[in-house]
Amino acid sequence: MAAMDLFGRRWALRILWELRAGPLGARALLARCEGLSSSVLYQRLRELTSSGIITPSADGYELTRLGTELSGAFGRLDEWAITWAQELERNDLGPTET
Repeated sequence: MAAMDLFGRRWALRILWELRAGPLGARALLARCEGLSSSVLYQRLRELTSSGIITPSADGYELTRLGTELSGAFGRLDEWAITWAQELERNDLGPTET
């Protein structure tokens, strides 16, 4: 499975974002991801586990070495998102609704 296919799946990046600070169980992930169904959560957890990005642990699920390396990219993406939001605010632009 190509990385963009995996990360483009709904909730995949959010789950990885939530795991960046340490292991979480399924209930904690569901609580942090409003609107995420348990069936989609478990599907994404299986996909992310089989891809070697997360692993089951005694505390739930956690990032593997590869997943931790990926979390560095999240930091850069978060920095960009802050700049983008500030630019939208400065120019009185907002997300367009369709």
